[in-house]
Amino acid sequence: MIDVRYVLAALAFVVLLTATGFAVDPDAGRDVEPVSFDETLTMGMTGVDVQEARARNLSIPQGEVFFSRYEYVVGYYGIDSVVAHLQDSRTTQQFGEPAGVLVSDYVGNDPALNEQDFLIERNSIAGGWVSAREAWFVVDSRARTPGGPAVVPFSERAAAQSFADRYDGRVLDWEAVRDRRVDRPSPTTRMDRITENRSEWADRQVSTTESLRERPVSVVVGEDAPTLAAAVERAPANTTVRLPPGTYDGNVTVDKPLTLAGAGPETHVRGRFSGTVITATAPRVAVTDLRISGTGSTGARSLANVSGGEWDQFIRVAYGRGDAAIQFENGTGSLVAGVEIRTRANGVLVRGGRGLVVRDSRIVGPGEWEDGFMGVLAMFDPVVVQNVTFEGGRDAVYTHRAHGVVVRDSRMTDLRYGVHEMYTSRALVRNNSIRGTRTGVIVMTRPHLNVLRGNDVRESDAGLIVAGSASFVTDNVLTDNGVGIGIGAPRSYLSRNVVADNGIGIRDDLLLPSLTVTENDVVGNGRQVDADMGPFRVYTAAGRGNYWGRLPGVAEDGTIDAAYRPTGAVDATVLSAEGGLTLRESPAVALLRSVQDRLPGLRTSGVLDTAPLAEPVRPNTLERVNGSEP
Repeated sequence: MIDVRYVLAALAFVVLLTATGFAVDPDAGRDVEPVSFDETLTMGMTGVDVQEARARNLSIPQGEVFFSRYEYVVGYYGIDSVVAHLQDSRTTQQFGEPAGVLVSDYVGNDPALNEQDFLIERNSIAGGWVSAREAWFVVDSRARTPGGPAVVPFSERAAAQSFADRYDGRVLDWEAVRDRRVDRPSPTTRMDRITENRSEWADRQVSTTESLRERPVSVVVGEDAPTLAAAVERAPANTTVRLPPGTYDGNVTVDKPLTLAGAGPETHVRGRFSGTVITATAPRVAVTDLRISGTGSTGARSLANVSGGEWDQFIRVAYGRGDAAIQFENGTGSLVAGVEIRTRANGVLVRGGRGLVVRDSRIVGPGEWEDGFMGVLAMFDPVVVQNVTFEGGRDAVYTHRAHGVVVRDSRMTDLRYGVHEMYTSRALVRNNSIRGTRTGVIVMTRPHLNVLRGNDVRESDAGLIVAGSASFVTDNVLTDNGVGIGIGAPRSYLSRNVVADNGIGIRDDLLLPSLTVTENDVVGNGRQVDADMGPFRVYTAAGRGNYWGRLPGVAEDGTIDAAYRPTGAVDATVLSAEGGLTLRESPAVALLRSVQDRLPGLRTSGVLDTAPLAEPVRPNTLERVNGSEP
């Protein structure tokens, strides 16, 4: 039981002691000196875009902002990202006022556009910084970066005007740039657009590849040709090789558009337990209705002799050359359907295959994930994985630079990771059921605009772990995990998730407090939120916070009239300890919080919900998860 009188006395003493020892100079830090950009906490473009710019010697205008209540300098790839952050109403609340804004100075850099209108510098040694208030900005020109249109800053108006005249732009000062109305749809609108776009694209691929099952039969193995390899060699392009029930030797190569059609599990293609069982080197190859085993055991090749090449050459060689049940090279428009795979390495490996579809299949790997590799491994192009059951192995779906991939309506159990995205943006991971993994869905290596929607992850070390930036996590169910949601992706949107009965509900790993966290049901977790890194965050948007359980207070318009701090030692007692409510509403606590709002040095890491919800957002789902009324 809490001794309320003791805690009140201690809080009052701390407030009186610290409140008299600090003063804030509102004009401090107006004249700031640039820091090395590598030492800033960065926002803006994706890691892939930045990597591309560096590899191609393209230029990205940058910004640095020094905030009055934030100890780190924030760096921005792209001037529009500076403006977007400063225009966000929550930025001042969480970071304080901008004490100084610096931007790249292109005077003396001899900036130009290449043949694709990407911004380049012909004299990059001269680059420096200029205060945004003293800079001139070229907007609406043809200049762009891998992340989109570029705003190009100059310390001299004449230089800005010369660039604008050459490349069809116009010149604005800082105030005009900050006030410029750029169409920025709401997070829900952007999420719905990506969901609709990727869903419609996936539906088209499923429909288009279904026609591959209707090709006329040209060769029947065992009747028209003695072996599968001989049948593939004999069959004309765009026809079907039929495999009746039986066992067939694998390690074959399909070098033309063909369909290999079995009779179900009774048709068994068996490899030599070395290498890949079926290799397809042509587009529009289909493998349907059969069983595959006998793959080699090499998931990744040795990197000893790899040198040079593109920045991701190691991944290209190590992962892209592993053994598999089916491997596609240039597999555009191909299909795997109704296939059961047992593999010691990869199930389906795709090295380039836009619109390839893997559906209605089962892929089984070793029981110990260290002994297996990837169920579906997709590199460089988006594929569709739909209604596939994955059991065992390392990762069910692994992607590398497969922007726009769709993984939906699948089941994943007893793996390291369910879905593992690397350098992959604008992916849709939707309506998957995941159990018994280290992490259900993990999004890594600075991707952008991924949508994780409607997934159900339970009994895993972590449900969803999201890095990169500006992703959308919504309508998911995370329960009975060590961590429900781990979020390290700034400017991301979390809404309508049920996060219940986990060790930690939400783990906020950001040093940049830029999340939108609203209308989630976060209940019954060992720790509702873990946010020990970085500064204070606000988990409220448009007057709507989150449901944390039955909080005391007066409900008005669906929200409680008192703010709630799920990471605070005081508010943590409200639902769990006698005397907690008295302590939270005491004058000493109110005074301490008032002083913390005025003095950044006293504001600790943590989360504040200014409008906690009085009722669950998804009561029926929460009831099913808890087995009782919420």
